[in-house]
Amino acid sequence: MSDDITHVQEFFAARAADWDSRFPDDGPAYAAAVAELGLGDGDRVLDAGCGTGRALPPLRAAVGVSGVVVGADVTPAMLEAAVRAGRDREGRLLLADVGALPFRTESFDAVFAAGLVAHLPRPAENLRELRRVVRSGGTLALFHPIGRAALAARQGRRITPDDLRAEDRLRPLLAGSGWRMTSYVDEDARFLALAVRED
Repeated sequence: MSDDITHVQEFFAARAADWDSRFPDDGPAYAAAVAELGLGDGDRVLDAGCGTGRALPPLRAAVGVSGVVVGADVTPAMLEAAVRAGRDREGRLLLADVGALPFRTESFDAVFAAGLVAHLPRPAENLRELRRVVRSGGTLALFHPIGRAALAARQGRRITPDDLRAEDRLRPLLAGSGWRMTSYVDEDARFLALAVRED
């Protein structure tokens, strides 16, 4: 296991038990972001870096009982918290690294990724792996329940020019990874970048 993955696991394992209680009001923001994916009954969706599975209920609602919802995360403690919250009833939970997903090519119609980009050890390579598991024309949502400036303020820091979520950084990063950004919103109440898989 790489040092990068170990660092991510340690960071989130220390926070897993109280993660949901620290951010109790994020549910509506997750539901609104999922709605923008345009999922329909029977679709297959991956929640990449699912954490405690907060996106799983709205993802399940979007794809219906005939759809497939998979939440993948590299931190066992976060998946355990998802199970304690009962979110494993909404989809399958899987311990997996988004850099090497155990899925066939074009397994999903969409990928939802909340708070993931900042934790990717090899962003371009990892985004290409997400592209691999999505069908041609499938969608990617990079989401955070608050915007970059609000998040930086919460963490007591400033936004830096090397922030991967800045539009002028993210758009070319996605393009170089086989995605075409279709919308970008960065406001206090949310961050949401949508992209489509290019052939």
